[in-house]
Amino acid sequence: MIMERLTRKLLPSIQTKDLVIGPREEYPVKVMQFGEGNFLRAFIDWMIDKSNEAGRFGGMVQLVQPLPQGMADFINEQDGLYTLILRGMENGAPAEYKRVVTCVKGCLKTDSEWDKVVECACLPSLELVFSNTTEAGIEYRPEAYTPGKAQQTYPAKLASLLYERFKAGRKGLVIVPCELIDRNGAKLRECILHYAADWKLGGGFVKYVENECAFLNTLVDRIVAGYPRAEAAAYCEKLGYEDKLLDCGELFHLFVIEGDEKFRKVIPFAEAGLNLVWTSNQTPYRSRKVRFLNGGHTSSVLAAYLAGFDFVDKMTADPLFGRYLRTALFDEVFPTVQLPDGEKKAFAESIIDRFLNPFANHQLISISLNSISKWQVRVLPSLLDYVELKGRLPKVLTFSFAALLAFYRGTKNADGKWIGKRAAGSYPISDDDAKITTINAAYAELDRSGDYRSFIETIASKTDFWGRDLNQVPGFTDAAAAYLKSIEDDGVAAAVRKLLEA
Repeated sequence: MIMERLTRKLLPSIQTKDLVIGPREEYPVKVMQFGEGNFLRAFIDWMIDKSNEAGRFGGMVQLVQPLPQGMADFINEQDGLYTLILRGMENGAPAEYKRVVTCVKGCLKTDSEWDKVVECACLPSLELVFSNTTEAGIEYRPEAYTPGKAQQTYPAKLASLLYERFKAGRKGLVIVPCELIDRNGAKLRECILHYAADWKLGGGFVKYVENECAFLNTLVDRIVAGYPRAEAAAYCEKLGYEDKLLDCGELFHLFVIEGDEKFRKVIPFAEAGLNLVWTSNQTPYRSRKVRFLNGGHTSSVLAAYLAGFDFVDKMTADPLFGRYLRTALFDEVFPTVQLPDGEKKAFAESIIDRFLNPFANHQLISISLNSISKWQVRVLPSLLDYVELKGRLPKVLTFSFAALLAFYRGTKNADGKWIGKRAAGSYPISDDDAKITTINAAYAELDRSGDYRSFIETIASKTDFWGRDLNQVPGFTDAAAAYLKSIEDDGVAAAVRKLLEA
């Protein structure tokens, strides 16, 4: 049976029970969003759609695809519409909510539609900029100013767009990055001002950025599995239409914003009944979430994937890898988070419950994206604090570094993509090409010499990877070398068993 594609023209004929369709009004564009991926569509855009429904926002979102490849074509073919499925346990019973999100105007490509991106940035109705460009996305890299053409990095793109808005005489914007780095708003602001100085954009523009634009620090929390590949056909059959942008997430959500509450009127999510917390200090929330939830993911999924697991719930339910994860969270991360023990214990136990959610279908390979920067942000702070507190290395967190390097061992295919291999078959290695190349050049030397310590010493010294020379951490080089050798000699499952029994 051939089903019609989800579009705005199709909306009036959709009669699926238990499916909520967002408001159909054509509101003015109030939001420019850099990043069209699964997370923002299941988090920010869902919140905006719910706020529109509650009569609190009244705005549309213009998505921007910051990279040459992405979802823009699919999004535009469906008029910005997609179905979001939220699943989990509620009051002890399975619960599922389905919604057609209607607040997305469409998606522009920065590489081929920069003039339209500039036009959107200068709209009088525009108020907010959201982004999620991964932990590696907010960083300053020197580059030339190229008016009329997109810059390379996200901060440089945003600096260029803010300058166009400034020249057009438009009001400043509230900029809300969702990248998982500490003080993300403040760091993005620093990058913008750096480019303003490099490009000699003038004191007037600097004052505009400093005084008329607001950069808020944030923390986001929702596990988003993304497109339910194995269930997509069945879902579309039940829905009665084809949707190539199906998106799945858990029921839980939390959005923490550190900033002046005068911006509540611009971001009225709490007033729409959503779990948004305004605070003058997001650090306790961030440490708790990043170290337990994100650190739990990054410290466990690469080893589990190499051992043959594909989904977070199966990994967590496994006796061996479930114990590995719990050791990381309760023995190693736990003492590094400066909150009351009862609160930490409850939160860590809630993480296990969320990981065990049988409806999430959270794929380990999707979590593996950009694991180098993720390990630096999510795992390394706990490792360093544990060493400071205990005077010894945390064994699971240290092992996770070796597992990361084992996961990154690969070769380039005919299309120039990095591919790794595990017993179940090949898999994509998705990260900065130069970093993957550096690791595999070191692997070539390891294969010649058999010297694991020298290999770890080489990679651990890359301060551009880790923010510091990890060889300076007492015992780290030798321990990581021994763990990597164990993984390669015995297989990752045997290496994990040996680790936990030591």
